[in-house]
Amino acid sequence: MSSHFVDAVERSIMLMRDNLGEQLTVDDMARAAMFSKFHYTRVFQRVTGVSPGRFLSALRLQRAKSLLLSTSMNVADISVHVGYNSVGTFSSRFTRSVGLPPTEYRRRGGVLRSIAAAEPDDAAAGAGGVVSGVVSACSSAAIEVVFMGLFKSRIPEGRPVSCATLAGPGRFVLDKVPEGTWYLLCHGLGPGLGGDGGTRRETAALFGCHGPFHIGAEQTLDVVVRLGPARLCDPPMLLALPDVRTVATVRRSRWGGGVGVGRAA
Repeated sequence: MSSHFVDAVERSIMLMRDNLGEQLTVDDMARAAMFSKFHYTRVFQRVTGVSPGRFLSALRLQRAKSLLLSTSMNVADISVHVGYNSVGTFSSRFTRSVGLPPTEYRRRGGVLRSIAAAEPDDAAAGAGGVVSGVVSACSSAAIEVVFMGLFKSRIPEGRPVSCATLAGPGRFVLDKVPEGTWYLLCHGLGPGLGGDGGTRRETAALFGCHGPFHIGAEQTLDVVVRLGPARLCDPPMLLALPDVRTVATVRRSRWGGGVGVGRAA
């Protein structure tokens, strides 16, 4: 993708970040990018993998996560601060995307003990496919745990269809993958970012993505994912991540059909 397009999209993302409590329109975003509305929407989708509206919604929930952990603001005030008119709508979207209700997310310090993969529907049940490969990172990166999951969207939210943890970069296997089109999204978490890290550790995490790709029943796909610093145009991590302290020593774990075999890269 041309740097001209990436720069334009990043200008519009900065507008979103600076005005999360406002009712921004696609016209507002397109003006910041200096594109027509329709051209902007197509370019934004190509650069980020999602629509401008979905990206803005993800930024609002990311800011809400931060406010829940860093302030004493109540949930109603936070919902207004990030642009929601209804606290009920905010709470339901937060719960669906993050995996915990706002008050529970705050109480737990922004982390989950474990992440369960979504239950396959009857049509998707069966042997499934296999996604395997290697997660790597630059040699200077201090990564204690890698979380990976298969998601329908470029935004890591809700329950993945298959997921695993690695004790550092290395080989992995995700089995029983339902037939469909998925994104493999990976986050590498460094040491010292435990249960009190919250969104700070998510911001500091290294990120990698492979997809979208289609996998059929009983098909095997081998991929390589390289972790690096998240870019401004990468959608934010919404799903609450596991506590590094509870999984850092795990060498083999099975979460909802995903198997992670971790070893140092």
